[in-house]
Amino acid sequence: MSPSLLVELFTEELPPKALRQLGEAFGSQLQDGLVRAQLKDRGPGDARIFATPRRLAVLIPDVRSKGLDRTESKKLMPSKVAFGADGKPTAALAKRLKKENCSADELERRIEGDAEYAFLNQTIAGVTLTAGLQTALQEAIAKLPIPRIMSYQLADGATTVQFVRPAHGLVALHGGDIVDVSVLGLKAGRLTHGHRFQGVRDIAVATADGYEEALAAHGQVIASFGARRDETERQLRAKAAELGASLGPEQDVAPLLDEVTALVEHPSVYFGEFEREFLAVPQECLILTMRQNQKYFPLFDAAGKLTNKFLIVSNMRLTDPGNIVEGNQRVIGPRLEDARFFYKQDRKQRLEERVPQLARVVYHNKLGSQLERVERIQLLAGRIARQLGADAVQAERAAWLAKADLLTNMVGEFPQLQGVMGMYYARHENEPEPVAKAICQHYWPRFAGDHLPEDGVAIAVGLADKLDAIVGMYAIGQVPTGDKDPLGLRRQALGIVRMLVERSLELNLGSDLLEPALAQLQLAPKGKLYDELFAFIQDRLRSYLRERDFLADEIESVINQTPYLNEMMPLLHAAKAFKTLAEGRTLAAAHKRIRNILKTAGPFGQTEPQLEIMQEPAEKELFLALRQAPGGFHIDQATQRLKDLALFGPKVDAFFDQVMVMDKDELQKNNRIALLRRLEGLMNQVVDISKLAA
Repeated sequence: MSPSLLVELFTEELPPKALRQLGEAFGSQLQDGLVRAQLKDRGPGDARIFATPRRLAVLIPDVRSKGLDRTESKKLMPSKVAFGADGKPTAALAKRLKKENCSADELERRIEGDAEYAFLNQTIAGVTLTAGLQTALQEAIAKLPIPRIMSYQLADGATTVQFVRPAHGLVALHGGDIVDVSVLGLKAGRLTHGHRFQGVRDIAVATADGYEEALAAHGQVIASFGARRDETERQLRAKAAELGASLGPEQDVAPLLDEVTALVEHPSVYFGEFEREFLAVPQECLILTMRQNQKYFPLFDAAGKLTNKFLIVSNMRLTDPGNIVEGNQRVIGPRLEDARFFYKQDRKQRLEERVPQLARVVYHNKLGSQLERVERIQLLAGRIARQLGADAVQAERAAWLAKADLLTNMVGEFPQLQGVMGMYYARHENEPEPVAKAICQHYWPRFAGDHLPEDGVAIAVGLADKLDAIVGMYAIGQVPTGDKDPLGLRRQALGIVRMLVERSLELNLGSDLLEPALAQLQLAPKGKLYDELFAFIQDRLRSYLRERDFLADEIESVINQTPYLNEMMPLLHAAKAFKTLAEGRTLAAAHKRIRNILKTAGPFGQTEPQLEIMQEPAEKELFLALRQAPGGFHIDQATQRLKDLALFGPKVDAFFDQVMVMDKDELQKNNRIALLRRLEGLMNQVVDISKLAA
């Protein structure tokens, strides 16, 4: 087994939100470069990646000192050109051999297609580790997902290089030997550096495999991002438990944990407190202030209510952390005081007094002001509320006030609190509770897996808000392309899908939602734009259903069956059950055949089959069975109706075995085609069975 290779770039403080991604990209790109140079065999995930605020490093095991030799075969020319009648090389071949710097002994005559060619077979010597690593290192740095590149001068005062942050050291060790490479004006050595304040400043790394241990023992640095994150989380949860508190929901903790892990090299957790009187401010404001501005972890009681305690992740491990705690407590006070000031000031003006001021806020230069948008949402929300049987007056009131908090000091400071602050201010102004909740919840769901609006008023405003956003942006050509969706329209459409499906709303996606939303913008309720919007939301529906483990054929069998998305789940479960039946699979295949016959037949005048015209017993039996089949069905009967339909399988098989549909007799042919049309209508009543054919 060959020695391990260590490469470390020592830098100034790297951007914390990008650190994890930078470390993973640096390590994987470097390993891929070595594999391409055949200095290492492909091994899934065997590199050990390190990333701290001041370094990117990777330890790659089993790296060769020289790449593997490889055989290269190159087609030179047809044999009839390369060799004379006597079989000896021609002048043309001799010239080419001289150019390639090789001899005739390395030639091979080989048939390719209809002709024979002269091939040159050469053994290419593998690259040295120095050459291969030099290339791989340069390529890895060039491909890093750097959020913003810095240009800086080297010590010579003349050379300018570019990197995410100025780099000050390069380590490259193969086993215990230095690999002679250079990058960013740095020449490789074995010297790394410990913790800025608590570790040995200069550490000579003896071997590549000893790197992590040397940094931990002498440098007071936990080099692995993952190990450092785990240790930080362990300390946080232990300290929270010691204080009888919790860190809050995991989805809120994880991003901050990643960020603080990227800010420290050796984490230590301490706790601080702030004055209880600040708890009179809405807790969302305090939480956001602590997490976003100070990188603190707020603590919650058993009921999920914010306490006046918080946790600090420090880069200093001290026996007496009093100064650190006191300093952080001194800093948090003014921050919370600002939040309290904004809250008090905002409540001096009522939300309804702010609404007219939205006329001065541009929503989009082609779609008007925020006030014009609010007026559209208000009308649409009232209409939807009436269809849902919810309080339309409250829905319209909530829609009217929903965007007013955009003009408050608190939302100006923390845009993430839009809706949340509107809810608190509405409660302060004694608005009905459904109105206050709808002001907050109409933004839900904000992200994948987020909560949905809870009642009819909030749902009506939420649907109206999302529909207006999607329809408006589509109307002016601002549509998502590829993986780009800067306006979040896919998220908005998914929110509509989730509300319709998961809240089981009896709303027609077309006539109840899209058409009135288009009418609000004075656009034609039907046409190309309507079709594009309907297809866009259907695509989000497909993605949503795939994530719920339905198969593509099942989804396609129901996607166009109904514009009522609340019916999708019963139909999908019916399709899934139908696929398990042997008769179902047979009938699905027959349906495909029926559809092809009808497509070939084209339109014709006869719409109903006539029993008296029929000659064959099989077609009469199928006709009588169709006549006895029930008409409409309730969505709850979908599964049973498909199971009943599967019983038609033998009759359909007998029909195709005994009856010639495209008979020479025009009367018989038309009657049989009419029979198949009626059968297809029955088969498509629940789902499109043809989509379920294997």
